[in-house]
Amino acid sequence: MKRLLIAILLAFLVGLLAGCGGSEKGIVIEDAWVRPSPMTAGNGAAYMVIRNTGSEDDALIAADSDIAGAVEIHETMMMEGDMMGMQPVESIPVPAGGSVTLEPGGYHIMLIDMREPLEAGQTVMLTLTFEKAGPIEVQAEVREQ
Repeated sequence: MKRLLIAILLAFLVGLLAGCGGSEKGIVIEDAWVRPSPMTAGNGAAYMVIRNTGSEDDALIAADSDIAGAVEIHETMMMEGDMMGMQPVESIPVPAGGSVTLEPGGYHIMLIDMREPLEAGQTVMLTLTFEKAGPIEVQAEVREQ
């Protein structure tokens, strides 16, 4: 009886671990969120923590979402004349055993030509594509911060 109970418990744990989003690929997405946008045809931004639990370096190379006409990976940086600006980047490295934070004033996912306004409390689906891990679906909460 004890062995049967242990076998059932082990089967449950294996199934539970297999269902963890992104972890089987070595990439785990935490605290994904998108800023509210008051109107359509505007731009928005998504933020999150990308953790690489694998033993190989990886990189975020693309992003996509049905809520925007285009999606780009951006970085906020100091431009000429002490002005802050944004520019697209080809990738964001995510070191093995490390993490990278996408946050206001740094790396972020730019949502261009939004198809509908976003209000706090909604969720947005994003597809993040990694060089080695491939595509990972992410659900991001719309919130102020």
